Amino acid sequence: MSDILRVAVVGHTNTGKTSLLRTLARDVGFGEVSDSAGTTRHVEGLRLMADGVPAVELFDTPGMEDAIALLEFIDGLVAPGERVDGPERVARFLARAEAAGRFEQEAKVLRQMLASDAALYVVDARDPVLPKHRDELELLAACARPLLPVLNFVAAPTARVDDWRTALARLGLHAVVSFDTVAPPLDGERELFDTLATLIHAHRARLQALIDARARESDARREAARRLVAELLVELAALRDRLDEAADADSDAVLQAAVARLREDVRRREQACVDALLRLYRFRPDDARMDALPLTDGRWDDDLFNAETLRQMGVRLGTGAAAGAAAGLGVDLMVGGLTLGAAAALGAIAGGLWQTFGHYGERIAAKLRGHRELTVDDAILRIVALRQRELLAALEGRGHAAMTPIEVGMGGAGEAGSRLPVAEATDPATRQWRTGSLPAALTRARAHPEWARGEGDDDKDDAVAELAVELG
Repeated sequence: MSDILRVAVVGHTNTGKTSLLRTLARDVGFGEVSDSAGTTRHVEGLRLMADGVPAVELFDTPGMEDAIALLEFIDGLVAPGERVDGPERVARFLARAEAAGRFEQEAKVLRQMLASDAALYVVDARDPVLPKHRDELELLAACARPLLPVLNFVAAPTARVDDWRTALARLGLHAVVSFDTVAPPLDGERELFDTLATLIHAHRARLQALIDARARESDARREAARRLVAELLVELAALRDRLDEAADADSDAVLQAAVARLREDVRRREQACVDALLRLYRFRPDDARMDALPLTDGRWDDDLFNAETLRQMGVRLGTGAAAGAAAGLGVDLMVGGLTLGAAAALGAIAGGLWQTFGHYGERIAAKLRGHRELTVDDAILRIVALRQRELLAALEGRGHAAMTPIEVGMGGAGEAGSRLPVAEATDPATRQWRTGSLPAALTRARAHPEWARGEGDDDKDDAVAELAVELG
């Protein structure tokens, strides 16, 4: 045996062999997947890497179409009383003209079996167990290679998992793996390779290296995905659009234009995050559909001096009476609001503290001059967080052979026609996002409009990292 494990993927036509390879390779473009039988007409291979080193070669093979007739033909090649083992019987068939004619597809499968170290026999668990399947397994067993049945489409209501396990056991195949290529279990890949390793002990170390490498890749992918969502939420919380109502007589038109602008900006940013997540999980751009985000009229930001703003102002001013005076000014503005008289009286103070307050001096002065700032409502942040969390869960459980797009909307994310309603979610994290306090990282982001412009600093990085943990 070579260092790399060579595995043939075999089975009847249209059982999901190519789909299995797509999911294991995380490559939606491998081969051709179709509901019609006999889509794969030749052998095609791919490699699975473990830390940059080839670990397993998988070979997609055509579907076996006429195993019953082929088995009768091979039996006819053995003279009465002649003792010929399985591989020799297969070799006799492959040397005949029929291997390039009537049984061409089956010959391709058997040649790849003989050239491989093991095989995965893919079964559509929705199919009844028929004589043709038993004859296929007898032909494959004749190649004298370890054979691991893989039950596909086990999530379907019509799946006959118990029937298949019973039938396979009667044929001496007791090691069987359930692996749905459309919605694979989170530990399905590990179980498949673990079971394969028990059948081929010589390659256990290589398969274990692959299992470990894939686990690290999965962890890194989940962490990167959570950071993408966290960065989206932090930037949305920081996002603001300044209005000058006093400068325009038609203030309603100004407000509506600003709200429309904010809505489009939020949608654009959320869609960019979805696109990045699809690329990260190696899906197509159209593998998820977004419903329009139902924004309210926005959030008028009267809380200019939230706790983070006061903290920053106190640090900038230093200690002593000056810091106390600035904090008092902030509390007065936040709690008491502004009247025209207060604006006139405090305008000079706000302008005079420009250098002391940094970029907050501009916002204070703008506030006193009649400017308002439109920000993303807390409810919208909650909706975006819930949608993105549901999308992450759907991507984690989605196979690369899935044909229907994920639908992302107010009801959550899931396969089309089977959305996951957020209102029915019972896990504590979802309840917290729906009704609990927003994470502190988002509250801090309200005081940093520069974060929405993509301007990063250590504080923003800390906020994103903190929020990413809470998203998990």
